[in-house]
Amino acid sequence: MAAHSACDFGGGKAEKLALAKYRQTIWQGRVLNSQFTDKELRSQGRCPLTPEEVGLLLAALGFDNNTRLYLASHKVYGGEARISTLRKLFPLMEDKKSLASSAERVHIKGKASLLAAVDYHVGMHSDIFVSASPGNMHNALVGHRTFENMKTIRPNMVLLGQLFLNKNISWSQFRQEVVEGHQNRQGQLRLRKPKQSIYTYPAPDCMCHA
Repeated sequence: MAAHSACDFGGGKAEKLALAKYRQTIWQGRVLNSQFTDKELRSQGRCPLTPEEVGLLLAALGFDNNTRLYLASHKVYGGEARISTLRKLFPLMEDKKSLASSAERVHIKGKASLLAAVDYHVGMHSDIFVSASPGNMHNALVGHRTFENMKTIRPNMVLLGQLFLNKNISWSQFRQEVVEGHQNRQGQLRLRKPKQSIYTYPAPDCMCHA
């Protein structure tokens, strides 16, 4: 997804070469070079949140270091170097490796659909769910959790992109902007508009009519 976004994640020439390879092997050339600069992409909310940015989002929303996180991801771009900052903010962070025994992991190792199913199951049974970027898993979980009336934070990607571009913003101002910008993005019911997915927006089609 990092490659698909065409965004720059600060890794220099090595990153550009790696993402170009991903675009060719995974997306088979379907992702073209963006006509927008990285700054424009971020200000439009078109870049996935990095683990560091997710940590700052959660901290701004009031989650502290006693919060237990589950990292629902097959592979995080940048590996442990990217995750380490998030882990410092939230040391009680789990993933499939820490939750499942080695005997259990044998049955799902290398099986993408089963690995995704575990993430989906944990995501559906968590108190709160938040996604780093829109995608099929995000859309399905948002819709399912909305249908079940469960708290689901939908990051305001445009707002966050603009806030993270502002290198002079104070923590108090950042926190205030984040809180205000997510008041109506925590699982409130939204009616589906024409051409929107019924899986992401189950209402009103999947609701009973009295």
